[in-house]
Amino acid sequence: MERTLITLTGSSHAALIDRDIAHIARVMRPSLQGDLGGPILPVTYWRKRLHQLLDTGNLSHAQLCTVDSLLLQLDRFEAEPLPVWNAPAPAAAAPAPRPRLATGRHR
Repeated sequence: MERTLITLTGSSHAALIDRDIAHIARVMRPSLQGDLGGPILPVTYWRKRLHQLLDTGNLSHAQLCTVDSLLLQLDRFEAEPLPVWNAPAPAAAAPAPRPRLATGRHR
């Protein structure tokens, strides 16, 4: 079986980069917020992905601006503590009291 090398034209390469940037923009924040176990993928992973895009050297001005914005979001995520509503509840939190039912008999 013979393999052929697929080369991308400029416009299809730009579209591929656009899709990659859009994907990162869509999933980066939920991945960083993660769950009670912490981030699903760490800041270092996302920073590496964005720098790989920058290293292609073929980004348009709009793509550069978007990647820069995503890198700034990573910087903010590292610099600011999680909002209170994202922090896990203290382990010693007592459960809410159960309501008492009336014990009288009805005839």
